[in-house]
Amino acid sequence: MNLMATVLGRAGLALLLGLGAGSALAQSPAAFIDDASARAMADIEASRQAHRLTSSKALKEYTIQVINDRTTANQHLAKIARQLDLPVAPREQLLEQAKRLVPALPEGEDSDRVYATNQIKATEAAIRQIRQQAQSSELPELKAFAEETLPKLENHLQMARTIRSGRPIDRLEG
Repeated sequence: MNLMATVLGRAGLALLLGLGAGSALAQSPAAFIDDASARAMADIEASRQAHRLTSSKALKEYTIQVINDRTTANQHLAKIARQLDLPVAPREQLLEQAKRLVPALPEGEDSDRVYATNQIKATEAAIRQIRQQAQSSELPELKAFAEETLPKLENHLQMARTIRSGRPIDRLEG
């Protein structure tokens, strides 16, 4: 029993140290802009695919909102990069990274639910990434970007959860 407590205690300590190390290793502003842009491009492409495959009016409206919001966010990130003269990856490189992030959607009845599930995962990751950058960045431009973007992503997340649950979407907030 004592050996088990020691093992569990060490495992817990290792987990805490790992979590602390992860939060201490925030991305540089340029790396953040590259990665966030590629993730947004993937989100846009996945939403375009879902838009083509669905017959749901609510899902079509949701995908349009995601495409518009993520496009606006990427334009804002590009503007920040130019303002701060940050070295960012070429668009082609970001597109290649984005292509690797876009999950394939099945055709048929399950595509809406699969898309919503993928959106939940991708949006949760985007929220974590942007919050981390907002908390660790000393650049007011990135903090302002986070303040503008996080509510939209949180709305996307709420809507994706509603879509996945099969409940009707009352209205989209933008």
